[in-house]
Amino acid sequence: MRHMARKSITAPNAVSVGPYSHAVDTDPYVYLSGQTPLDSATGRLVEGSVGDQTLQCFKNLEAVLTAAGLTFDNVVKCNVFLTNMADFAAMNEVYAKQFTAPYPARTTIGVAALPLGARVEIELVAKR
Repeated sequence: MRHMARKSITAPNAVSVGPYSHAVDTDPYVYLSGQTPLDSATGRLVEGSVGDQTLQCFKNLEAVLTAAGLTFDNVVKCNVFLTNMADFAAMNEVYAKQFTAPYPARTTIGVAALPLGARVEIELVAKR
């Protein structure tokens, strides 16, 4: 069995809360780990609405994309995890401002809980 080498991407302005890479580059695809709304300056969860938390997730994801030499225009798939599906509209309002048409494919999933009490987590797949 051959072992594929993983090329890890680390972003200075994103936070990891476990033993994982911010992203893995498999050329031409870059798989970004889920980002929660942690402020990299404080290491703490952003307070406020789910919209505020969604925006921080995207700030963290943008830092990882930048470290990979990519932008939101390279994103082909997005997975959003919400602890309360009643937050869907508020998340979607912020989400819609991050991308332009044609939009990436997306799945939004309701989950019981997220790390550190976050209300939203977002992961991306991008293509070079």
